[in-house]
Amino acid sequence: MPAQVAAALCAVVVLWRLHERERGRRRVIAVLAGIGASGSEGAGHREAAPGGGTGAWRSVGPRWWGLLRERREWLCLPAAAVVALLGESPLPLAAGAVAVPLVGRRLRAAALRGRREERSDGAVALCGAVAGELRAGRQPAQALVSALGETGAAGALGPREEAALLAAARFGGDVPAALREAARQDGADGLAGMAACWQVAVDGGAGLAAGLDRLESALRERRDQRERMRAQLAGAWATVAVLAVLPLVGIALGTALGARPLHVLLHTPVGWGCLAAGAALETAGLCWAGRIVRGGEEG
Repeated sequence: MPAQVAAALCAVVVLWRLHERERGRRRVIAVLAGIGASGSEGAGHREAAPGGGTGAWRSVGPRWWGLLRERREWLCLPAAAVVALLGESPLPLAAGAVAVPLVGRRLRAAALRGRREERSDGAVALCGAVAGELRAGRQPAQALVSALGETGAAGALGPREEAALLAAARFGGDVPAALREAARQDGADGLAGMAACWQVAVDGGAGLAAGLDRLESALRERRDQRERMRAQLAGAWATVAVLAVLPLVGIALGTALGARPLHVLLHTPVGWGCLAAGAALETAGLCWAGRIVRGGEEG
């Protein structure tokens, strides 16, 4: 019974936190959009009055689902609550609470890797787009402005860097300096090569289109090499995933055979020792295997 109560309290706390976060986010958006507090509250009252608040309640589910998609690490708590109910122990809830920041850190690291690759692809697209505009007869500054407006060509730039680069190109500023500043972003180092090509073309009169073509080919080859390495390591990552799932499969098989592994692991001293040792070995093995595979991917 204490495990069920703890699981219910945990679910209530998670839902309340998500709801409060969503309310704060909507309030900030309303303020930034210039909507007055009185106007927004009046609109909310007018919407809720005729239908008894059904419109607000109808949007609660989609809002919470959107929050869970953005904060997927919080799904560890409901999963831990289910295991706590099945095993009649609060230990899975504690493990779920510990797993939330760890899973969040891994998800943020994956998001950073995705943004780094997006910037790298954006640098390749920007070089190709500028070279194409130059071959079409545009001046370098005009070619850069036109390329930045193309879909995917500015993926290597943040809003501030893109604004600075557009200002430099339109008003005769230092375009190589703006490109080097943008190249400081993680994954956008290809823009430093573009800045060097631009500087050489301005100072020495060399052909900018030819230099950008060679730079694009080099960056594209590096990206293709990264993709080939990732495809070759897909089997290794699948092995790591299988190793991560094997303990859960063993517990499921034991439960199907009537051995009650959750009861042994969560309610007996021997089970606690086995659980601690198994969790430590599983974590060490996954970290070791992941480090090996990531080392091969980066190398």
